[in-house]
Formats: sequence, structure tokens, C-alpha cells
Amino acid sequence: MIDDDDFLSRPLCRLDELPPFGSKGLTYQGSALFVVRQGERVFVYENRCPHRGIPLEWTPDQFLDSSHRLIQCATHGALFLPETGECIAGPCTGAHLTARACHISNGYLWLD
Repeated sequence: MIDDDDFLSRPLCRLDELPPFGSKGLTYQGSALFVVRQGERVFVYENRCPHRGIPLEWTPDQFLDSSHRLIQCATHGALFLPETGECIAGPCTGAHLTARACHISNGYLWLD
């Protein structure tokens, strides 16, 4: 059976659903993803830590550290840059989250 998502492009979310410095987890076409907003910039990553291959959050939509400036793995505390997905602290330093290309159009976030 073919899923309707194979034929129709659907937005990930509305931009106004994301706080200016916030994050949101979601599933899109069977893939676990998360979105990080840093002001006017938005980044999408697969929800999988490069160290253990497990989801990054313990609490829904909580992917950022207390400063809301870095992505943090809840399991072992690794910190990642939102702009590149590079791990800058923790057991996977130098590794990267898997980025998904995206764009904003008409107030919605779309995968490319």
C-alpha cells in the first residue's frame, strides 16, 4: 500500500509553534525528527544521538540545554551546536547529528 505522504508534501509544523529559542520533536513519514529554532534560524535533525543511536530527549520537545543555545543529549549530556549538529562536549565530541535540509515558506517549516 502506498502512503499519501508519498504523493503529497506536508509541512513539518507552523513556525509560530516554535518559541524563538526552542525545540520540538515530531515524526514525519515514519522518521523521528526534531526542530530547533534559534531566533529566525531553524534546523532539523534526526532524533538520534551519534554516540548510542538513542533519542536525545527524556521529556517531549526538550532538546536544548538550560541556556536554550545548545542541543543536549538527555542520556549522557553531550552538547551539539544547533547550526551544524557537531558535538562539542561529551563522549561523541567531533561527531555530528544527521541534519535534514529544510526551508520556511508562508509561515510553515518544510523539508527539502
